Amino acid sequence: MDDCIRSSEFTVGIDLGDRVSRICVLDGTGEVIEESRVATRPEALRARFSVDQRMRIVLETGTHAPWVSRVLEVLGHEVFVANARQMALISKNDSKSDRIDAELLARVGRSDPKLLRAVRPRRAETMASLALVRSRSALVRARSALVNHVRGTVKAAGGRLPAVSTEAFARRVPPHVPAEVGEALAPVLDQIAVLTTAIAAYDRRIERMARDAHPETRLLRQVTGVGPLTALTYVLTLEDPHRFRTSRVVGSYLGLRPKRSQSGDRDPQLRITKAGDRALRGLLVQAAHYILGPFGPDCDLRRFGQRLTERGGKAAKKRATIAVARKLAVLLHRLWVTGEQYEPVRHGAAVASAAA
Repeated sequence: MDDCIRSSEFTVGIDLGDRVSRICVLDGTGEVIEESRVATRPEALRARFSVDQRMRIVLETGTHAPWVSRVLEVLGHEVFVANARQMALISKNDSKSDRIDAELLARVGRSDPKLLRAVRPRRAETMASLALVRSRSALVRARSALVNHVRGTVKAAGGRLPAVSTEAFARRVPPHVPAEVGEALAPVLDQIAVLTTAIAAYDRRIERMARDAHPETRLLRQVTGVGPLTALTYVLTLEDPHRFRTSRVVGSYLGLRPKRSQSGDRDPQLRITKAGDRALRGLLVQAAHYILGPFGPDCDLRRFGQRLTERGGKAAKKRATIAVARKLAVLLHRLWVTGEQYEPVRHGAAVASAAA
């Protein structure tokens, strides 16, 4: 890069592509001084941005953003990873292109980085641990698809399979498969058995990782319905519990708060935002289903959900489940930060004590 560029302040927008990324560089006055391409590879990015001048570089969230941001930060640059959900200027642009997207990222980053609602990319070791959890989830989805295929095929042939757990499916179902579809489904059942074995191995690894590398998960597992998978995913997703001002904001961070579109006297009830990590949100909702289900223990969370359900109304049970998941997210953060002993009926005990 020439001497002029070294002596100026620059804002760079990078529209990350799978193979090639577009670059737009603005000078101190906001003029475009460079539009170029760079291969989306670590060595290419290092060669392009190994310069003396510290730059403000703006990316958008995506598959490559975590490792690209780490590469650029090591080189000494100020890196912002813009929250793609907040960048309607780009996603809803009628003249959208990679070149224009890169310029828009640079211009927003130059004017006010707070508008980017920047996210903090996870550390490399956290990403590696999450890859284990994500891989397990991929196998679970594949197994569910195959199980549904078997059930659908048998039903279409006039048969009926017994109600068995997914874990026992490949072992207990074969004798009930009609002969006319038995040959077609045998390889599918074999794959379900293989997947079940692999998922069980992942479960053991996750249990060990939670116990040995993340002992803080024990605090979260005090809540019945929160197992090693949910606790580990929660800890890995949040990484640092102290980056949240209060425990209450964790529900919003994970997309469990309702959207809002208030205008004048109009303030409709909307669905949740579904921001943040979808996998963790799903696990928290599963835990909420268990807490509110027939085997859920008596606890403040269950009582809270039951009160919401009893109000009736359209989709009351669904709203109650989401509300319990949101409260659970807040509770887990509180337990993690304080190290407190979990009291399942703390509120009820306080009421009884006051009455006495």
